[in-house]
Amino acid sequence: MAHPILSGTAGDIELLLGNEAIVRGAVEAGIEVVTCYPGTPSSEAPDTFFRLSPDGKYYFEYSVNEKVALEVGGGAALAGSMTLTTMKHVGVNVAADPLMTLAYVGVPGGLVLLSADDPGCHSSQNEQDNRLYARLAGMPVFEPSTAQEAKDMARDALTLSRVWQQPVLLRTTTRVNHMRGPVTFGDVREPASAGEPVKNPRRFVPVPAVARVRHVELLKKLDEIKAEMEGCRYNEITGKGGVGVVASGISRAYVKDAQDELGLHDALQVLSLGFTYPLPEKLCLEFMSSLKRLVVVEEGEPVLENELRALAQKHGLGVEILGKGFAGLTRLGEYDTRLLAGVLAQAAGVGKPTAHACAASQELLAGLPQRPPNLCSGCPHRASYFAVRQVFGNDAFYSSDIGCYTLGILPPLAAADFLLCMGSSISAGSGFAKASGKPVVAFIGDSTFFHSGITGIVNAVFNRHDLLVVVLDNHTTAMTGHQPNPGVEVHSLGANEAQVDVEAVVRGCGVTEVRTVSPTNLKAMREALEELKAVSGVRVLVAKEPCPLHARRLLGKKFAQVAYIPETTESVRACLDELACPSFKVEADGSVAVDESTCTGCMVCLQVSKDIKARKRGSK
Repeated sequence: MAHPILSGTAGDIELLLGNEAIVRGAVEAGIEVVTCYPGTPSSEAPDTFFRLSPDGKYYFEYSVNEKVALEVGGGAALAGSMTLTTMKHVGVNVAADPLMTLAYVGVPGGLVLLSADDPGCHSSQNEQDNRLYARLAGMPVFEPSTAQEAKDMARDALTLSRVWQQPVLLRTTTRVNHMRGPVTFGDVREPASAGEPVKNPRRFVPVPAVARVRHVELLKKLDEIKAEMEGCRYNEITGKGGVGVVASGISRAYVKDAQDELGLHDALQVLSLGFTYPLPEKLCLEFMSSLKRLVVVEEGEPVLENELRALAQKHGLGVEILGKGFAGLTRLGEYDTRLLAGVLAQAAGVGKPTAHACAASQELLAGLPQRPPNLCSGCPHRASYFAVRQVFGNDAFYSSDIGCYTLGILPPLAAADFLLCMGSSISAGSGFAKASGKPVVAFIGDSTFFHSGITGIVNAVFNRHDLLVVVLDNHTTAMTGHQPNPGVEVHSLGANEAQVDVEAVVRGCGVTEVRTVSPTNLKAMREALEELKAVSGVRVLVAKEPCPLHARRLLGKKFAQVAYIPETTESVRACLDELACPSFKVEADGSVAVDESTCTGCMVCLQVSKDIKARKRGSK
């Protein structure tokens, strides 16, 4: 039976994640092609497309990186297909090159780029605001605040992108992607191409003479879109009074909740902007002209604030505009209803709101134990890091990358000394080794290797860099939800019949010193590392062992044995301190034991301490 996201009819109501709602919106628009690179907080959108793809009427692919995803999507849109490409915010950095040109040449089939921003860095290396990319490229922007809007805006953004023949940005944030709410379905449009592709190199081949013309056309198109969207239904004014609030994205929901809580509907006017670029200037001018004070509420950078300041100055409005720096509004992290209740109260000149009965005090929060993320029990990366540190210790510098293995930063493994971005460990490690003369070990996962590590290998070989690369091949893309990559044997829909072998690729790039071992065999791992330590140049060790979660769920592996500790000895305590597997626990009497419920039976600890034994799971 088809999933409701595919089979649901107009009027049906389903409780959906924001990311799932985006999928339904795309289905209602008649989506034909979906491309992506998974990344939190966007991952559930492509994962849902993937899971439903056997029954869907669209083509779906996990591309090897965001640039490739947008190029595949862009090619499909040029050929007339309605296309959605999804990624997290930092992925847009990778895809920026084709993005800028797509806005120039346009997209006859329609193309929406889902950029899932991450205020607060919940799972990211920065909290960049990709509304700035939209202004750089010249892309209209929708910003949903509810699951219903995520669905509706995905549908409308795709539909309008085809009408305008311009790429459109659907900008979400973590809270919108991961909120769950009721979503009322609309009609589903049958997928239909925009028509046969037409050769037109004077538009689609942006040599300088063409690009100059297309830039003019882009600016003209943005003016047309701005005029058309002045009456956009996602922008509305509510409330009354001489004090105003402009809000976008999820902040619109927080403002509404705070306004309800404080009863400020007669004291505040609110302009809620769901379509934020090009800025609906007539609507904003009309709104600001009756105000004495205006507060701009937006997570991230002061994008709307600056545009409204410029608009007010241009038209000589005397309204006082407040934004970042007012009443706790910052460029950092996420906002919430409690923060905005204080902002609205101060703006309206009413008393400070009382703390909610369920609100936790900062003193209480400060007293809670800190629980940093950790590598899972049985994670083969732990064994890799342990072996590498045994061979290299503190003599080497460790170049890290984006993935589960970034968690190797934590002691006692301490296997991450620097990190730039996805796929950077090999290239940055090359530069670090060249400049410092120190030994460098670069760690990279299998998915990240295919994402953008291969070019680093080619560069290192060509420029004769000197470093050891350890490819941590766990047979999946574990951190973002076990999505397939070109190297996996199987995925949730079956076997990968076009598997790409990491070692073969490395050798094809010109690396001659290559070893492949299982990191759970510590002796073999150490021997391979010693061999590669003894030579110079680009060397690669493929540490190949499946993620235990992937092994259990998709490879059907049974973990029949577990480790156990008959007696706590110095050797056992040393293993606890140096390997630090989270399945170890210290009992009330000070003895060390193994939590059988989490032990995967990798047996690495047995190779570290002679006093740790194996036994059949469940036996005593």
